[in-house]
Amino acid sequence: MAVSVGLAGGMFGAALAEGQAVPAVEFSGTLVKQVEGHRHQAQVFAKPDRLRLEYKYALKTDYGYAAIEIVRLDKAEIWYLLAQRKELLVVPVDAGDVVPLMPALPGEQERVLVGEATAAGRPAQLFEVRTDHHGRVERFFEWVDVEMGVVLKLVSRDRNWSMEYERIRFSAQPDYYFDEPPGYKKRPSAVGPKVRG
Repeated sequence: MAVSVGLAGGMFGAALAEGQAVPAVEFSGTLVKQVEGHRHQAQVFAKPDRLRLEYKYALKTDYGYAAIEIVRLDKAEIWYLLAQRKELLVVPVDAGDVVPLMPALPGEQERVLVGEATAAGRPAQLFEVRTDHHGRVERFFEWVDVEMGVVLKLVSRDRNWSMEYERIRFSAQPDYYFDEPPGYKKRPSAVGPKVRG
């Protein structure tokens, strides 16, 4: 995935793929994603149909580097902010490239409750989940927040991939975090950053 490493693949992704409603949860936190031994970190701001990721290290695109990614499900778009060019690289949303926040994963086939656990310092339920998404069968361990129903941690059992929140705070997020920056022009593209998991 992109962390859409982009960091943004799955709360939104499964809802988008299945046509489900996204929970009315707003929060911020530090998201860490490991892909093939590479660590990606971003500050995350989330609303029910929007996600903003501010990367510690910018993502390389065909048009320059983007340190901020905004996922807009209401528009079915992901925007990568290219600050040096004052452009938004606009990419269509793919359910597999959006950070998993909802427990249901794209292509989910089976879910088994393993037991009670803790993730990001919060009580969670630990599940073992099997998916078949675009022909790729994969098994995951998934930690879901007991109170809020948000995925706090997700680890693939079949490849070197994981994502988890180091810190998470449930609170209202300002609308302007998810708006088009003034003075930026949109540049449509079929693909985003090359880093995928």
